[in-house]
Amino acid sequence: MPAAADIGQWRDRPTASFWPKARLVIVTATVTSAAWVVAGALWLNARIPRPARPALPVAVVAPDKLAFSEPAAQEGTDASWQRVPVQVMPVKGISSAALVDTYTQSRAGGARVHDAIDIMAPAGTPVLAALPGRVEKLFLSRDGGNTIYVRAPDGATMAYYAHLAAYAPGLAEGQVVKPGQVLGAVGATGNADPAAPHLHFALMRTTPQARWYEGAPFNPYPLLRRLP
Repeated sequence: MPAAADIGQWRDRPTASFWPKARLVIVTATVTSAAWVVAGALWLNARIPRPARPALPVAVVAPDKLAFSEPAAQEGTDASWQRVPVQVMPVKGISSAALVDTYTQSRAGGARVHDAIDIMAPAGTPVLAALPGRVEKLFLSRDGGNTIYVRAPDGATMAYYAHLAAYAPGLAEGQVVKPGQVLGAVGATGNADPAAPHLHFALMRTTPQARWYEGAPFNPYPLLRRLP
C-alpha cells in the first residue's frame, strides 16, 4: 500500500501531462480496432461465394423494323404460307403464266421496295376479289389512287388493290365479298403510268385488332402462280 506521502504526491501531480497521453492511447486503440474490424469484414466478404449473374438479353431492333418486320414465311419455309385463301386471279382474263414477279423491284428511284406485284391489263378490265373477306377500307391514296383493302375472314390476311379506274357500283366498306366478285376496274390512278394501266396487288399479314393499313407484306406471286 502506498504511503500517505506518495498518495499526496500522486494527487498533487498536474493533469496536463496525463490526459494527452491517455487520449493518445484511447484514440490509437480505437483506430486500430476499427481497422481490424474493416479488414476482417473485407476478408469474409471475399471468402463468401456468390452466384454468377445471368447475362441480360440485348434486344437489337433495326430502325426500319420498329413497327413491323417482314415475315420469313415464304414458299417452302412455313406451312401457314399455303393457307392464305387466295382462290381467284384478281384481274379477269389474266392467266397465272402471264404474271411477272415484281415484288422485290425497287420503286421511287430505289428509295423503297415494291412489296407487291403489278398485273398488267387494259384499262377497264374487271378487278376481282382474289379471296373472301370484308371490305375494310375504300381509300383515295396519293400514290395508290383508288384503293381497296379486303380483310380475310380469319382477320390475319389483308388484300390490297390499287390504281383502280373506279369501284364497282354499290361497293361499300363493311361489305362481305366472295372470291371472283367484281370490285372495280383496272386503271392508272395515283402515281401509275397512264400508258401502262395495271392492278397493284399486295398481301399483308396482320391481326384482327390491327388497323387497315397495318401489316407485314409478303409476296403474292407464288400463291397466284399456282392458280389454274
